[in-house]
Amino acid sequence: MTGTSVGDLALIDRFLEMMAAEAGAARNTLDAYERDLRDASSILQGRLASADPPSLQLLAEAWASLARSSLARKSSALRRFFGFLVEEGLRGDDPSDALPRPGAARTLPRILGREDVDRLFAALADRLAADPSPADLRLAALVELLYGSGLRATELVSLPRNLIRRDQPFIILKGKGGRERLVPLSERAQAAAAAYAATLPKDGVYLFPSGKTHLSRVRLFQLVRALAAEAGISPERVSPHVLRHAFATHLLEGGADLRALQTMLGHADIATTQIYTHVDSRRLVELVNEKHPLADAHRSASRITDA
Repeated sequence: MTGTSVGDLALIDRFLEMMAAEAGAARNTLDAYERDLRDASSILQGRLASADPPSLQLLAEAWASLARSSLARKSSALRRFFGFLVEEGLRGDDPSDALPRPGAARTLPRILGREDVDRLFAALADRLAADPSPADLRLAALVELLYGSGLRATELVSLPRNLIRRDQPFIILKGKGGRERLVPLSERAQAAAAAYAATLPKDGVYLFPSGKTHLSRVRLFQLVRALAAEAGISPERVSPHVLRHAFATHLLEGGADLRALQTMLGHADIATTQIYTHVDSRRLVELVNEKHPLADAHRSASRITDA
């Protein structure tokens, strides 16, 4: 089931009743708690009340771009909710320690080096080498689109069946805030998507179907981590969001323009994109020495002096 489950809704309602009756919470506070808890439940596919620490990592990634104040508010709401569940005997443990904690400053995103990405794709190639199953083709399409186009997890799993076409090297997506953006597609991503789509019924709604709807974010998270383990990479280092970060970081290292990257990632504010400028300092020095207008003058002067 997609979205907030009946079980979560009922428990959230009970929690809010307790907050109103016993803690005397104001209406605005209750409304904020309800929004934050429903949002978290939706991200976890209706399994917030039973979430374990690894599942809560999805929340950290979904909320990675939030302001510290917003992250603190959401985490506080969840801590109180889990505390309520433990006090009521509705679960035996409190996973709150795994919730995201806002730091004093925005932390750098976790990234994968190019060698790690090569290992992931080598593991994929091994799967595809001989008579790949539809599941193998699906995984290849998912990973190619994550790393090759920088899609958000929600955007990826909910892609319409016929959105990607071999004669069109881009797609138009509606992302956060209803903003449309153009997303370039690599030839590899197009080919992988086409190979997987060929295994699906032609009248399907989603490119990555699952039951009556589409693949869940939780399942995508599990598939990516399982591939990391196959590639000999610690699964804790890899997630759909980490592959999106790798897409952005490696483009910047290759000389991509920050404004162009902002457009491709769908960031409303370029300040969000600027977090990816943590590229290797040696690369930045080399870039200045190679591309700065005065570099040519310096090289010319050196040749005159040597002569």
